[in-house]
Amino acid sequence: METKKWEAVLTAAELGSFTRAAARLGLTQSGLTHMMNALERETGFPLLVRSRSGVRLTAAGERLLPAVHELMQAAARLEEQIAAQSGQRRASIRVAAYSSVCMHWLPTIVQQFRWARPDVSVDIRMGSVEEIYRWLQEGTVDLSFASRQDRWRFDWEPLWDDPLLAVLPPDYPTAGRERFPVSEFGRKEFLMPSLGFDLDILGVFETQGVQPDIRSNTAVEDAAILSMVEHGLGVSILSQLVLQGRQDNVRTLPLDPPACRHMGIAIRSLKEAPPVIRTFIDYSRRIVGALHRGP
Repeated sequence: METKKWEAVLTAAELGSFTRAAARLGLTQSGLTHMMNALERETGFPLLVRSRSGVRLTAAGERLLPAVHELMQAAARLEEQIAAQSGQRRASIRVAAYSSVCMHWLPTIVQQFRWARPDVSVDIRMGSVEEIYRWLQEGTVDLSFASRQDRWRFDWEPLWDDPLLAVLPPDYPTAGRERFPVSEFGRKEFLMPSLGFDLDILGVFETQGVQPDIRSNTAVEDAAILSMVEHGLGVSILSQLVLQGRQDNVRTLPLDPPACRHMGIAIRSLKEAPPVIRTFIDYSRRIVGALHRGP
């Protein structure tokens, strides 16, 4: 059973759509459907439930997930060892990251890394915290720029503590305030960002025993959150990195008590990583440090 088929199963289940999964994998929708049908014939039972609302894993498919993740990791290790034994140099580094990292860190990191290693390309994939940790677990990326999540057991290279800020409507009364009490969120309608923030924000609320009124039908990208706050539809929390350089008509204040998301690089094994990946991590550490030390 080809690993490409199992990657397609994971992608379809993640996106909930054959159309979006086919686009990500570079396949036609009919080609993806044919691949899934062939795999289900090989296994002898359905892996995906198809409906008008999309696709999801069957109960049998869910039970196979741990083994599928192990298969993807083993396939990635095999490819690396084959390349090493044949004397081929690693041609690319596969990186997953949040949108804010792709905007503010990776352009400088990749630019300077390429000056030193023009023979190595850097392939970048953007996703949410759940996606990029799962891609790392599956072996579809080599390393992930993310906020630290202790439930994922990977080697960790810390880069920067990204302060979390309260994001408030332009008419919110903040005169004389230097910080925004986390407890005050308990009385507000809260707009939950997506793409990596929900786990970090929920951790802040749990630590402080705060239960805000989280709009259950709202988990959208940063720009949409800022527009909704600007129009008085609620309050939110975003990080300094996300807000960097933006000109939205909102007010921001550091949290009280202070909170941050611990940003860094997750990798399956730093010790076993090829030298070129360790070099890329060294560049990342130095450049992020320089960017946040300022002139």
